[in-house]
Amino acid sequence: MTRVLVTGFEPFGGESVNPSWQAAQLVAAAPPEGLAVTAVQLPCVVGASLEVLREAVERVRPELVLCLGQAGGRAGVTVERVAINVDDARIPDNAGAQPVDEPVVPGGPAAYFSTLPVKACVAAMRGAGVPAALSNTAGTFVCNHVAYGLAHLLATRFPGVRGGFVHVPWAPAQVPDGSAPSLPPDLVAEGVRALLSTAVTTTADLRVSEGTTH
Repeated sequence: MTRVLVTGFEPFGGESVNPSWQAAQLVAAAPPEGLAVTAVQLPCVVGASLEVLREAVERVRPELVLCLGQAGGRAGVTVERVAINVDDARIPDNAGAQPVDEPVVPGGPAAYFSTLPVKACVAAMRGAGVPAALSNTAGTFVCNHVAYGLAHLLATRFPGVRGGFVHVPWAPAQVPDGSAPSLPPDLVAEGVRALLSTAVTTTADLRVSEGTTH
């Protein structure tokens, strides 16, 4: 069995749910064949989120890590290609912190690319009937904080482990008036399962022109 760690965030910004955590739980409850998936919830807090993530990696000893986060307004599941070394928060995190132009890791590289086959992962989700796209920005809030922190952790302490970050849209319950795009968490989970099955068996990415978000 291949050990996989999947994380999602607690609700933030006044929301009562976070679809990233909903999807992570669903995948862990019914993982793809051959995968042992552990789901861990991260606090939507700068610093503390990386501590919980580090502890989870040390405990689970996964061969692959996938962190999920909410990106309200996006129409599909988006696989992040790159994370940058900056925290620049538009709103406070759940602990009230609002860093501006601060590094995630002082002295760290300017950016890290995902070590997942990002285009192959997008293709796998689309093949499963889930709207998906490649994204070139994870923002500068806690999602990017975790995406960069994960990449730095794996590069410096767990070099044999691959990992990446994926954003998911709002759940329908968060936009009951239909004024913004949304996807049911169970459909998101289907996409994540397809992504994981591809990621654990594929290292060389597809070389195709891929429309991106943002």
